[in-house]
Amino acid sequence: MSTTWQRRATSSPRTTEAAKIVLVFVIAVGGGLLSHWTMPGPRSLWPVVVLSAVGSAALIRRRRHPLPVLALTTLCAVAEGSMGYLMTPLLFSPLLTAQYSTNLRVNRVTAWSTAVAAAAATIVSVVGHSELHSGWVIGVVNPAAWVLLSAALGSYVRVRRDYAAARTEHAAREREEEARHRVVQERMRIARELHDVVAHHLALANAQAGTAAHLARTDPEQAYAILDKLSGTTAAALRELKSTVGLLRQDSDADTDDGLAPAPGLAQLPDLVAACATAGLEVSVAVEGEPGPLPPGLDLTAYRIVQEALTNVTKHAATRTARVRLGYTPRRLTVTVTNDTVRSARPADRPGPGHGFGLLGMRERALAAGGTFHAGPLPDGGFDVTCTLPLDGPLFPADPDGSNAP
Repeated sequence: MSTTWQRRATSSPRTTEAAKIVLVFVIAVGGGLLSHWTMPGPRSLWPVVVLSAVGSAALIRRRRHPLPVLALTTLCAVAEGSMGYLMTPLLFSPLLTAQYSTNLRVNRVTAWSTAVAAAAATIVSVVGHSELHSGWVIGVVNPAAWVLLSAALGSYVRVRRDYAAARTEHAAREREEEARHRVVQERMRIARELHDVVAHHLALANAQAGTAAHLARTDPEQAYAILDKLSGTTAAALRELKSTVGLLRQDSDADTDDGLAPAPGLAQLPDLVAACATAGLEVSVAVEGEPGPLPPGLDLTAYRIVQEALTNVTKHAATRTARVRLGYTPRRLTVTVTNDTVRSARPADRPGPGHGFGLLGMRERALAAGGTFHAGPLPDGGFDVTCTLPLDGPLFPADPDGSNAP
């Protein structure tokens, strides 16, 4: 039932406003009748009807001009009190309505100043009346208390509305910030994937092409073998690029495309070592502990870190050897990639002029998985990349296509 009335009030605001004004007028006239029946001495009802009509009609402008409307309704209430009518909340209901509307719309200081002034005016209108037979509590304190109560109710409703508006605005800002954060994280994830795929495969292809060109005159057969593997390197790059681009597709498109390759993991480490060998880099792999199945996200993170570290060795190190160590414990996986000579270019944790995003991407991957990352030169020469990834942390959900991987 209440919902029906709210719908009607919303659809017909002018009719609802007119009904409110008429209701206030009827209540005010009822207060005059009560005073006429209870107070001694003959009193005409016409002054109450006229003053109630004026005060009620003024309420039409209470939203746009609350202070003038409050002043007019206060004058009407003072006039009624000066005539000896009993000052009940029914009689000066236009004043109470105007005071509520004023406290709802003007600032706090102005609202309470007008409330005190209106309460004082009602007291002055009846305090010296010789026919006050109802006592001080009803005749003097009661009108002022009702005015102040109406002001307090208006202030309370205003505070509640401001609080609700502030909460709504805060929630909207939080949603925008969360959406912006998700967009940034998604962009960083795609950027890391593209960097790892493109940088690794292009570095290997460049090294393989250079080696083939060097051996073309002295050992053509070996050069042809390297060129055969070069086509496999570029084909692998295309497959991984296709898989990475698949991350940009919407979930509704997943069922319509079955050509996306699964995300790589440590199971592809032998292929990675073989690809590095064709580029002239000998990689040795040592496994410590008992290997176990890894979540797809963690598996991809470990593989990408090894891949990027070996790519950096291929591009920057003077040595042609590198060592990969995988340390398994019940709670963590430690990945270490080491080469024995100093890099030709000093790495930087942050990208700058002349530096790439390899170390930064590896660090972001490790930290996103809840692990640790360290990269730097060794005391006796060489360079070391070490990261520790938790096996029991809140990493990534088991996702068969790797779409939730960082």
